[in-house]
Amino acid sequence: MKTLLIWILRIVPALIMLQTLYFKFSASEESVFIFSTLGVEPWGRIVSGIMELIAGVLLLIPRTTFWGALIGCGVMAGAVMSHLFILGIEVMGDNGQLFAYAIITLICCVFLLIINKNQLSLITNRLRP
Repeated sequence: MKTLLIWILRIVPALIMLQTLYFKFSASEESVFIFSTLGVEPWGRIVSGIMELIAGVLLLIPRTTFWGALIGCGVMAGAVMSHLFILGIEVMGDNGQLFAYAIITLICCVFLLIINKNQLSLITNRLRP
C-alpha cells in the first residue's frame, strides 16, 4: 500500500508538469499572458518549462525522486506565489484550475521530499571531508 501511495505521489505531479509543457513550449495564449504579466516572457516561460520537464522526469525515477521533488517544489512555490501576489487565483477564466494544479503539485512534492529525506542525508554525508 505504501508503494502505491508513493507512486501516486510521483505520477500526479509528473503528469501535471509534463502535460503543461505543450502549452509553454507552443506559446499558447494563456502561457504568454501569464509570463507577460510577470514580465518574463518568453524566457521565463521557456526556463519554467525546462525545469518542469526535468522535475517531471526525475520524479518518475525512484533514485532521483528527491531531486525531482526539490525542483518541483521550487517551481511550484514560484507559481503559487505568482498566483497569490500578481496573477490572481483565476487566470483568463480558468476558474482557478492552474492554481489548483500548482497547489496539488506542490503538496505532492513536499510529501515526496519528506518521504525521501534519507536521500539528502546520504548526499550530505558524502560531501563531508
